[in-house]
Amino acid sequence: MFLRLLRARLSAVAAANRLVSIEAIAVDKKKPLKRQQQSTGKNRSSDVAVGQDTLGRRLLSLVYDKRSAVITISKWKEEGRTVRKYELNRIIRELRKFARFKHALEICEWMQLQNDIKLQPGDYAVHLDLIAKVRGVTSAEKFFEDLPDNMRGHQACTSLLFTYVQNKLSDKAEALLQKMAECGFLKNALPYNHMLNLYIAIGQLEKVPEMIQELKKNTSPDVFTYNLWLTACASQNDLETAENVFLELKKKKIVSDWVTYSLMTKLYVKNGFREKAASTLEEMEKRCSKQSRPSFSSLLSLQASLKDKSEVHRIWTKMKSLFRKMNDAEYATMMSALVKLGELNAADSLYTEWESVSKPRDFKVANILLAGYINADQVEKAENFYNRVIKTDNNYTTLELLTWGYLKTNQFEKSLEYFKKAVSCVKQWNPNENLVREIWKAIEDRANIAEAEELLDFLRKAGHVSTEIYNSLLRTYAKAEKMPVIISERMRKDNVSLDEDTHDLIKLTSTMCVNEIPVRLF
Repeated sequence: MFLRLLRARLSAVAAANRLVSIEAIAVDKKKPLKRQQQSTGKNRSSDVAVGQDTLGRRLLSLVYDKRSAVITISKWKEEGRTVRKYELNRIIRELRKFARFKHALEICEWMQLQNDIKLQPGDYAVHLDLIAKVRGVTSAEKFFEDLPDNMRGHQACTSLLFTYVQNKLSDKAEALLQKMAECGFLKNALPYNHMLNLYIAIGQLEKVPEMIQELKKNTSPDVFTYNLWLTACASQNDLETAENVFLELKKKKIVSDWVTYSLMTKLYVKNGFREKAASTLEEMEKRCSKQSRPSFSSLLSLQASLKDKSEVHRIWTKMKSLFRKMNDAEYATMMSALVKLGELNAADSLYTEWESVSKPRDFKVANILLAGYINADQVEKAENFYNRVIKTDNNYTTLELLTWGYLKTNQFEKSLEYFKKAVSCVKQWNPNENLVREIWKAIEDRANIAEAEELLDFLRKAGHVSTEIYNSLLRTYAKAEKMPVIISERMRKDNVSLDEDTHDLIKLTSTMCVNEIPVRLF
């Protein structure tokens, strides 16, 4: 059992306090590769400065997983150059920042084999996290079990706990937390914050207050604790508790960050407190910086929620002055803001600007504007936009949006056309039940048996036939005052059960004239 030796920790604890903290794992965020390509030497550690041939530069330039970090390091040594542990640790941090986990893991494994490199508990904690990301939980558990006794301390345990949290393995996470408590490893807020993250992710919000109380018995909450607590409050729209949490944070003189004020603003906006929202937004902006770039997108979105056009445009201008190039996510946020404000022409212009600077195209950005046109009942503009920028590369969401648009404007033939295109463009269709229901309702209203039978056949081929769908078919027959052919046998052939409504509809239609339209039975 990989937990069997947790109590053998004392020698590891003293060393762990001086070494790399596993907290780095908690704050890592996956970033797209192109962020690496855009970054400059200033944003990287000194060993990868532009123009220098360094080990860091060589390793970061590998890019593709099939290339080997070990071969790169070996070649560096063959050239008579020195490999230093602190440099490798710095390169690993950079690789993890850009989600280059395979190469980071290869470096960790190379370091483990070197007799002249002394690894510390923090190194093993990072190694475990990388194994979990590259090879999965089982491999991470095996690595933990095989660790030397003096390296199986609070850092390795916290790393394993984080692995369980990321994979939403609540039973294993709770069991490990209990073992960590027995071993005296819960001396800071990080393990508790991991558990709060887990409970929020799996919707067990009732466990959040209990975990916070447990945290307070053993250590002190930090700003991340309070932000997670506020996140749980926001999920329940519990403004009263959130304000008490926010007040407690202030009383403890814990420095709030932009996330804190963002969460409070969302709650105030949702509950209609515009003045309070404006006040927290002002405080939030004071905490936005180039180092916390995502904060500006959040600020932009929240100003749009307040319908403040001038502030939205001011913040966008500020972002453009701070950053050399806007990324796709930022364009999408501004696009959403403009659509929310009803500025569809400005959104169209912004799309043209984004299109000129971004390749390859991200359909999510185009779909924001498409949805804006459809929600504004400008379906013709939506289709013109689709024909102009998207048509050659169909994707399901785009076609589904157009299906909804034509349903809203009672253009059923076009709606059915785009619905069939949408389903046909994916290998495995995950049905939108609301959309299917609305299409059948439109067919029922039209009392068109031929369309109903054609749609049933199409859905059968797509692997989606249900009792509800057959009942819609029967209602279509009833409205057309026709009797369907051997409906019970057809349902049994499709492995669809008959419910009470089915029997009532069959009885209702049994007294009507037999349908004369040819039906594809199976």
